[in-house]
Amino acid sequence: MLGAQWVADKGDAVLAGAARDLIAKITTAVPERLRPFIAEPSVGAPPGDAVAPDGLDIARTRLWIRSGRKIRIRYRDEHLQESERTIWPTIIGFAETVRLLAAWCELRREFRHFRTDRILAAEFLQERHGRRPGELRTQWRRHMEAEHGVRLP
Repeated sequence: MLGAQWVADKGDAVLAGAARDLIAKITTAVPERLRPFIAEPSVGAPPGDAVAPDGLDIARTRLWIRSGRKIRIRYRDEHLQESERTIWPTIIGFAETVRLLAAWCELRREFRHFRTDRILAAEFLQERHGRRPGELRTQWRRHMEAEHGVRLP
């Protein structure tokens, strides 16, 4: 429930709606004696600041991740420098007020992380990058562990 509450508040429109649907289904499926734990939970995800608007269609990005297709983006970094990149989207991460898109970057020839609110334009290409989505995620996890000391599930 805690995760579903967080996604209902922080997820993009499609995921937030799915999380609200999940909460409603759980509420109707649990025995009557457990419903107060959902209606009046003792733990919860506090409402936070609004999530910065995405510069690309997140639902379509999830589809491109699953289908192994490339995206061409125009991106503005924290120093306001703009660049164009072709990326292989790998996974979408959720931070408190921003979303991050982890991807293999053809320009840098390594995994990079792009704040979705800094993406100025996106072209969803039909071209496939040639890696299975699970294989690409495994490579990204290894990269995170080796380069950043971050252990991911």
